[in-house]
Amino acid sequence: MRAEIEALAQDIQRSVALLKRHLDWDAALMRLDELNALAENPDLWNDAAQAQKIMRERNELDLSIQGVRSSERELADLLELIEMGEAEGDQGVVDDAEAQIRAIKDKAAKMELETLLSGEADHNDCYMEINAGAGGTESQDWAEMLLRMYTRWAEKHGYKVDWLEESAGEAAGIKSATIRVAGHNAYGWLKTESGVHRLVRISPYDSAARRHTSFSSVWVYPVIDDTIDIQINESECRIDTYRASGAGGQHINKTDSAVRITHLPTGIVAACQMERSQHQNRARAWDMLRARMYEAELQKRETAAQALEDQKTDIGWGHQIRSYVLQPYQMVKDLRTNVETSDSQGVLDGDLDPFMAASLASRIKGEVGGG
Repeated sequence: MRAEIEALAQDIQRSVALLKRHLDWDAALMRLDELNALAENPDLWNDAAQAQKIMRERNELDLSIQGVRSSERELADLLELIEMGEAEGDQGVVDDAEAQIRAIKDKAAKMELETLLSGEADHNDCYMEINAGAGGTESQDWAEMLLRMYTRWAEKHGYKVDWLEESAGEAAGIKSATIRVAGHNAYGWLKTESGVHRLVRISPYDSAARRHTSFSSVWVYPVIDDTIDIQINESECRIDTYRASGAGGQHINKTDSAVRITHLPTGIVAACQMERSQHQNRARAWDMLRARMYEAELQKRETAAQALEDQKTDIGWGHQIRSYVLQPYQMVKDLRTNVETSDSQGVLDGDLDPFMAASLASRIKGEVGGG
């Protein structure tokens, strides 16, 4: 067997061993049996909050255990297949099996990194808010490109995306948009994308074909469940209704059904226009406001992270986390981790994993060092 294949197998075995150590494998198997027994108890749902907690722990533990087992099983099967292919001189079988082993290596490495997602909301769904910076049409077009990029990333990872709010640009693009991304560890991964994103390109809206620099911001906050109690004094909030608009709206109507809630003491705003009725949009907006205030509290606790309001001082120079250069050369570079690639089109099509993984690893190291 080629040395390269053996090295890939060793990398996978190392990741699996680390995963088992992190899970405390024997204890994890016993705990899963306990949780399965609790889940089968008909009295479990007498306490809905406790039932949700148990089912969440069970599903997350089962997902981790199944991931380890499938990696081990698939690797063993593929190594056996490679031996057979080599014995029979079938290089096609060997090459195909090697490609599958590389995919397992990537999956195992990602699972290993996900063990570091230990924040209290990392496993939750999340809201993502995108806002165009100064610059008119240029920045509004860039904001729409970012919305497409994150939608593509989510779809590639099997996440569900719900459109919640969108404000269309005057000539093109969007002024702002809010989506909900649903799936395991959605917040844990996407929280690394919060910040200002900078685009350099030849403007398609400039008749002189000059190079323009545009900025848009991305802010991510977790969806919170009923077990997390966030108290909001309604007398401290302003509620505005307006007519839903924007190309993304599936239920646009001619009534003032869209709702925007502003928490006056903090300036935190939540808006929703996806539902048909004002009542439904109001309920969604309250949920989003609670989530945003919870995220603000989480930010205060993260000593290594910059204060959220300090990050949001300006959508412009000096505040960006990543630069996307399309002219005069192709380069996307994360300014926090120095991870870069010349495949700018791939990134804009949703190939964000290397940036997220490096940012997550760096952030966690910072928290450990700072604590």
